[in-house]
Amino acid sequence: MVLYQVVCALGEFLLGRLAQSRLGVLGLVLMATVAVGIRARHTGLAVGAAVVFTLLMTQA
Repeated sequence: MVLYQVVCALGEFLLGRLAQSRLGVLGLVLMATVAVGIRARHTGLAVGAAVVFTLLMTQA
């Protein structure tokens, strides 16, 4: 269980760093929105933010 949480935290950190290096603050905000949407079990928010993030990453 602890290993799973460490792997998830590491994944979030690495994705956040990637987003920040390519998209700046907007990428971090979108990644945080995806994480909050998943943890709050609000799938509409998470999916919408993930789609916008994906579109911006393809353009960067």
